[in-house]
Amino acid sequence: MASNPSQANPSCAQTLMHLLRQYHVDTVFGIPGVHTIELYRGLPGSGLTHITPRHEQGAAFMADGYARASGKPGVCFLITGPGVTNAATAMAQAYSDSIPMLVISAVNRREDLGTGRGRLHELPRQQDVTRGFCVWQHALTSAEQLPEVLARAFQVMHAPRPGPVHIEIPIDLFPAPMRNPLTHYRAVNPTALPAAPAETIATAAQWLAEARSPVILLGGGAQAASAEATALSEKLAAPVFLSLAAKGIVDERHPLCGGANLSFSNVRERVENADVVLAVATELAETDRNLVRDNYRFNGKLIRVDLDPAQLVCNANPDLAICADARNALAQLSESLPAADPERQQHTTAEVEDLLYGCRQEWWPGSEERYPWVRALRDALPEDGVLVTDSTQLAYNTNHALKLFQPRSHITCTTGYGTLGFALPAAIGAALSSPRPVIALIGDGGIMFTLGELAAAVEQQLALPILVWNNSGYGEIRDFMDQAVVEQEGVNLRAPDFVALARAFGAEGCRISKPEQLNSAVLEAFARKGPTLIEITAPA
Repeated sequence: MASNPSQANPSCAQTLMHLLRQYHVDTVFGIPGVHTIELYRGLPGSGLTHITPRHEQGAAFMADGYARASGKPGVCFLITGPGVTNAATAMAQAYSDSIPMLVISAVNRREDLGTGRGRLHELPRQQDVTRGFCVWQHALTSAEQLPEVLARAFQVMHAPRPGPVHIEIPIDLFPAPMRNPLTHYRAVNPTALPAAPAETIATAAQWLAEARSPVILLGGGAQAASAEATALSEKLAAPVFLSLAAKGIVDERHPLCGGANLSFSNVRERVENADVVLAVATELAETDRNLVRDNYRFNGKLIRVDLDPAQLVCNANPDLAICADARNALAQLSESLPAADPERQQHTTAEVEDLLYGCRQEWWPGSEERYPWVRALRDALPEDGVLVTDSTQLAYNTNHALKLFQPRSHITCTTGYGTLGFALPAAIGAALSSPRPVIALIGDGGIMFTLGELAAAVEQQLALPILVWNNSGYGEIRDFMDQAVVEQEGVNLRAPDFVALARAFGAEGCRISKPEQLNSAVLEAFARKGPTLIEITAPA
């Protein structure tokens, strides 16, 4: 039965769908099960598009990619027990990277909870499974709790530090009638994100105005602050460096942008010797520095801006802490500062060019064969394109060597939790979130984790190029074993015929071995109705 606004007593499931639309949700990812039949009764006519992955881990990865590309929460519907445990890895990845995700799962009937009766899909203390990687959880005990619980869920996913929210609904509550007609239930707008106190901004502005060699560090929490970060960099004539999660927030073609090169020695030296460092919405974690473990020694003053008070002291204590939204704080700072003189801007532009040249000299050795592929990928990716990458060798090179031009154009699992198999389903979610072109890059080992999601891309007729970097196994771990003088074991894999597999799913497939073949292969993929798996034979 479709949702009817005039219905006097809609079910809990119908009200859920109605409220999700009120919160501007348009797409949900999930696999129906025997315990969620009544949940799906509310879906037809709700205005929500349902995407069926082939594994619940794929559902949560798709929701993650959707959220990263759009800035809106991704939403999953999961069955009791195995649905939740199957999605756990993807939820943990989203938690690690502060990605807003709403996970709505069934749980056994209220009368059966905690009884150990051996009911189907019974998972004792199901919330305990997800407690470590959710920012909030709730188990409904009555249908009437639903509007308040959803309002809180969307508030929590809004600020100060988003992440997965898990709402359990007992299966006997899905058909339970609500007291009021659907028209009674409305979304609650999240609160506005806070600006910084004027006196704190004044102090930070004074320090920055007086600085002779300031530096700006941007993290993934600054996705909405592209224009403000760029304007502040120009006013200060300060170089801006990006964490891996922040790639594209400032156009990496900008003469003051040093890109995601925080792992390289000359950039490290520049940051450590700055008289003032402004670190915005970044954890200053080892994954921000491409797994360089030792943090910077901040020899000058450190100003940190973050919505999360705990993050203001994570990994480095600041001289000045500003608990505020990145966009608001950067706008306030920019308004408080005069424009830099042209001579200083020219000096910084030359400095950034020298720093980038030094980075190239450091990153090339040992990876010479892969950088022509990076250049070819940059040529193939449209200016407004989104690159979704997995943990694979070529992706590590794109992290610093491939320039991106817009916010939310870099989606990668290498920023934190680092699970394999992320890129294919996340790219599907990203492609469904907006009309921007998307390219997925994944290794031959990683794609085997989630290969089944190719079927979902075929069903949705997504013009999605899927680049499979085939180095015949877990190449990164193989290299680490060699460096550690450990005999290779478990890292050399027998790969299937990926092109034949793609065609078996109803996708297209091709195999290339030269960088100059990539652009035409990607162009053909974008022109198709459906995904194309492009297998790249990695250099030996």
